[in-house]
Amino acid sequence: MDTPARSLVVKLTCGTEAPERLSQAFTVAATAVASGVSVSLWLTGEAAWLATPGRAETFELPDAAALTELRDAVLEGGRLTVCTQCAARRGLTGGDLIDGAQIRGSAAFVEEVMAPGAQALVY
Repeated sequence: MDTPARSLVVKLTCGTEAPERLSQAFTVAATAVASGVSVSLWLTGEAAWLATPGRAETFELPDAAALTELRDAVLEGGRLTVCTQCAARRGLTGGDLIDGAQIRGSAAFVEEVMAPGAQALVY
């Protein structure tokens, strides 16, 4: 019997009000991508803003990798998703997001975290 491929689903539930948690979620997701893991990074709550142009570019945290580099690594090798309800509450549509980011709902999140071999982390 074949073992299912491992995947990582990271859910970020904070924005710039919790800079270390924010940075850690992006760092873990980008590191997993660099390691060849299938990665899906979900932005919820205030983190939804990080999928809009210019927001990641203004984020700074001493001794942390640049958020734009981490975000771009996730976009290049994984998926970056904004929660449907979170986007709606902030007036965001797909056209407001950076290239490669998407808006998807809870059914898609549940499908990802329940897939065989999936590991979910919440920050």
